[in-house]
Amino acid sequence: MSPIAKIVIIIIITIVIIVTILYFLLYFNKSLPVGASGIPTEEISDSDQIDMPSSDEQYFSTLDENSLSGGPGKDGIPSIDSPNYTSITEGDDWLLPNDIVFGVNYKGLLAAYPQRILVWHEIVNETIEDENIIISYCPLTGTAIGYKGYLTPDIQSDFGVSGKLVNSNLIMYDRVTDSYWPQIIGTAIKGEAKGYRLSEFPIIWTTWEKWKNSYPSSKVLSKETGFIRDYDLGGDPYGSYLQDSGGYYFSDRTIFPLVNEDDRLSPKSVVIGIRDLERNAVAVLKDYLRENKNMEIDLAGKTVILDYDENIDFYSAQIKESGEWINAFDAMWFAWAGFYPETELIK
Repeated sequence: MSPIAKIVIIIIITIVIIVTILYFLLYFNKSLPVGASGIPTEEISDSDQIDMPSSDEQYFSTLDENSLSGGPGKDGIPSIDSPNYTSITEGDDWLLPNDIVFGVNYKGLLAAYPQRILVWHEIVNETIEDENIIISYCPLTGTAIGYKGYLTPDIQSDFGVSGKLVNSNLIMYDRVTDSYWPQIIGTAIKGEAKGYRLSEFPIIWTTWEKWKNSYPSSKVLSKETGFIRDYDLGGDPYGSYLQDSGGYYFSDRTIFPLVNEDDRLSPKSVVIGIRDLERNAVAVLKDYLRENKNMEIDLAGKTVILDYDENIDFYSAQIKESGEWINAFDAMWFAWAGFYPETELIK
């Protein structure tokens, strides 16, 4: 081979290597567009982004400083990333009428997620119409919340269990930026996405019997999760919602330190929590709504309409002035008051 041919080959190989390196750099940098501060620079709509007044930095710092290990390490509580489903009939083979399920009716996904399964996993990652969604459940705070996986309008992520807690609440992490997101607030308190808030979708906390009667065409999350866990009756490590067995759910004790203590209710009274992007918050004792059926609530000058449906023992919420849906979800009182110490309480 002539010297010229060798030079040409070396030049071609060098060009290929450079192009390959540039490709990978550009590809992986798509995971999150960042500016000099490390915060995503792409615009996020008002519904997806939380404004960051100076007080927010103190709020995030307080939560971060109060974060601690829940025992298992990162992904020690494994999320379900490839969920399998069965029929209502198959669900009847192992679920009892009063078993708690978390119902989803979103973009064609009609499914029940049994509490007996989620107590072992806390997060289910699902994809609907190319959109990542997260079904999250924290047993220690009694909160089931649905989140969309968009970190920016173009970048999505699955989520996992970080192994950390704050105010006893699950801290999720996203698998793109590794930022930390306490489940109740849905806002990153640490990492590149700090200050950004996830969009939400409704999850219905109800019983198996009420769900299947209301949605007979629903499917149900299968016990075939790919993990060896005790999903049978009595397998919940915290006790049972079916009866007062002296377990975690029916006692006033908490396992981990609280960020804020509020004695307006007993710690594990179930309230319906409603909050806006500015952290204005209202809590309604769930039994109070059951008695009154329909309520109008003031939230920082906006009227929120709460409608209770006894057929499914749940409710919907919307802003009266705009008709816009706003999330409302069950929470143990101590948990809600810890994240929103200035919350109004209706009981």
